[in-house]
Amino acid sequence: MLKKTKIFLEMIKFEHTIFALPFAFMGAVLGSYTMNGHLPSWAQIGWIILAMIGARSAAMGLNRLIDKVIDGKNPRTAARAIPAGLLSSKEVILFIVVSFALLFFASAKLDPIAVKLLPIAVFFLVFYSYTKRFTWACHLILGFTIALAPLGGWVAITGEINTTAIILFVSVALWTAGFDIIYACQDIEFDRKEGLYSIPSSFGIANALKIAKFLHFITAIGLVSIMFLANLSWWYLVGTLIAALLLIYEHQLVKPNDLSKLNAAFFTMNGVLSVVVFVFTLIDLVVYQ
Repeated sequence: MLKKTKIFLEMIKFEHTIFALPFAFMGAVLGSYTMNGHLPSWAQIGWIILAMIGARSAAMGLNRLIDKVIDGKNPRTAARAIPAGLLSSKEVILFIVVSFALLFFASAKLDPIAVKLLPIAVFFLVFYSYTKRFTWACHLILGFTIALAPLGGWVAITGEINTTAIILFVSVALWTAGFDIIYACQDIEFDRKEGLYSIPSSFGIANALKIAKFLHFITAIGLVSIMFLANLSWWYLVGTLIAALLLIYEHQLVKPNDLSKLNAAFFTMNGVLSVVVFVFTLIDLVVYQ
């Protein structure tokens, strides 16, 4: 059982939850404070964590199941659980069903509108995995899917959506799309060979990195604008400036002719960035407001 659990956690890259979870918390605390005048309760935070675990586990399970043939052909992904025979398709399907059940159960403990909006989230969780078969915009669709985390956190606590929530949603979406474009650069030859779509395979690595840089520039503008929309202080601004510097450094690590530091740019920088933005947002709300 312990060995199987380890394989499942490796399949869904559980440690990568750090990309989206801090932004889900940010949506929850920012929404609660600006709309209700106080921070979410510990119970609400707990249900948000469970909903995030369910959503991300279901999404990754679906992605691995839908892409099992493609993963088996790609040398970089051939060792993943399903193509390597470590997990069967039936086991993964059961895992997906349980993950969705956790998502629905946790969402039901939050604002009723969270449950009503779940079909939209489920649609995008399923739809994303097919998009690289027909459009290079797959990175943007992934971004808007991941950005449902902060939007969901906001809605789950407040029961409504306003301009600040939308700006946060778009900022996280473009941030995610940008680093996914960078990550896709390593599969450019395979994608072209298999007829798969991505911005690197469609426009080349140099242009792909320019597009990612532009998306991250818009991300930084969006995060700064939240300071004014939510009436935040210099604490939040400091966190946003650190995030902007991390994005600049991320793009310094990856060059069109040198992708050797791609994993550092993808995993380390983006994990740190999401935590930094959330922590400084929380400090701003707790200490200054």
